[in-house]
Amino acid sequence: MWRMARPRKPLLSRDLIVEAAGTLVDAEGLEAVSTRRLAAALGVSGPSLYNHFRTKDEILDAVADAVSARVDLSMFDAADGRGWRAALHDWAHSYRGALSDHPNIVPVLARGPGRRPAGLRVADAVFGAMTAAGWPPAQATRIGALMRYFILGSAVASFARGFVDDEAAYDPADYPHLGRAHLLAERQREVDEGAFETGLAALLDGLALQYAALPQP
Repeated sequence: MWRMARPRKPLLSRDLIVEAAGTLVDAEGLEAVSTRRLAAALGVSGPSLYNHFRTKDEILDAVADAVSARVDLSMFDAADGRGWRAALHDWAHSYRGALSDHPNIVPVLARGPGRRPAGLRVADAVFGAMTAAGWPPAQATRIGALMRYFILGSAVASFARGFVDDEAAYDPADYPHLGRAHLLAERQREVDEGAFETGLAALLDGLALQYAALPQP
């Protein structure tokens, strides 16, 4: 019996295209993604990509959704028992971690979940857990939006990188309180992670006050 020879390269698939596009986005940004670049990276002809995606935007949506799929949602499971505040805290760290690994895709994620399955699962899990905890549906919606704004915003840019490591740039005569600002750049991770944790704690403290004031059933 004759056996068909295996192809030298894996057959083109959505997953392979998304992986190649994600690599380009991570390395060079959103503008680097094109059918020509992807086809060259995958060793195929450009038109073959259209058997899987109709447009570049669809490819970027799929890359964004692949990042959303890496966010841990187990803390929102009814059997987890963490409580709404601890669940939001742990989810926020998981979400920010995924975005920190792939910051160039954040502008696509910031558009909202649209029809992206993983993104919709995130929204569904947060809303479901908040309403199950006793938050009114309207407030649960606002909490989901608030958390997304905060987490996405923290991943867009680095506060520490906003300052140069040149002491002369911050003349005390002009900026009397920025005498040590030139040291921030070398402590980027510490500054940014500390700011995220400080903001998250303040946000959750505020929500806890609102939760305590909810009418009791």
